Amino acid sequence: MSEDWLTGPVLEQLNSGVLVVDEQFQLVYLNSFLQRHSCVQLSEVKGKSLFQVFNDLPEAWLRRKFASVLELQSPSFSSWEQRQYIIKLPHLRPATSSSQYMAQNCTMLPLKDPGGRLYVCLLIEDATDAFVYQQHLQSTLQKLELSNRIDGLTQALNRRYWEEQLKLEVQRAQRYKQPLSLLLFDLDKFKQLNDQYGHLGGDSVLIELTARVRALLRDTDWFGRYGGEEFGIVLTNTGLAGAIEVAERIRLAVSNTAVTFHEQSIPTSVSIGAAQLYIEGDRAHEVLIGQADIALYNAKREGRNRVVAFSEGETEFLLRTQQA
Repeated sequence: MSEDWLTGPVLEQLNSGVLVVDEQFQLVYLNSFLQRHSCVQLSEVKGKSLFQVFNDLPEAWLRRKFASVLELQSPSFSSWEQRQYIIKLPHLRPATSSSQYMAQNCTMLPLKDPGGRLYVCLLIEDATDAFVYQQHLQSTLQKLELSNRIDGLTQALNRRYWEEQLKLEVQRAQRYKQPLSLLLFDLDKFKQLNDQYGHLGGDSVLIELTARVRALLRDTDWFGRYGGEEFGIVLTNTGLAGAIEVAERIRLAVSNTAVTFHEQSIPTSVSIGAAQLYIEGDRAHEVLIGQADIALYNAKREGRNRVVAFSEGETEFLLRTQQA
């Protein structure tokens, strides 16, 4: 059979791929674009099975698509967002894309030659520019979302996002009757440390502090920067005894090893207040913060570098103070 009806200057100069197979999925035609990008010459593969020539095709999926086009005599379309590519073709943007293959929009069209024989034409449009743009957009949005949640210096959660998670965890703990505890802690004598070693020294200590603390926490805990040198940890499904145990591990991890800054050893310690969720109501998270804050104050008043738990007996006083 002559394929003159398929050839011509338009198809050969088209900056898109054109591939034609017959009803047995044997290759009838490849235009110059596909021959150039796939390093496959039509003269060498004409009449061979498409799936032998391109043996890494999604064969089962493509057979169903082609069979549907032939049976219904209706076009079908697959975008790069549905399936990034059908034929692995290199693209010209290796420095700006995470994929080495061309992203493709593919249209499958039914064809009929002058003798009435049926074919499927696969049109392949290079969509790598759209793919790369989408990648960059998603990366930018992810960074923006991260910056809205993360403290820039310490990489702990920022206060706004951390408090949102505390509120949600309080609601979840109340709903499912699970224990929940909160730790508030800060660096002892941080102003004195800043005065002695400068703000860069203080920043170095905060960064090292958060790294040590994060290593002691579970993935389900929420660790955030509550203030300048003050931090909070929401301990999910944890009672007060467990919270005190975690707090003591944190205290020892911070106080046992000095922070090195410009070849100077900076001794550090933290005071930690612990509280467990006991009350119900919309303001329960605020009360819990207040309880942990009182415990932290008591830890500092009692000499620093220690863990103090909030006593249930102080709850009534705290509520009266907040309502005043």
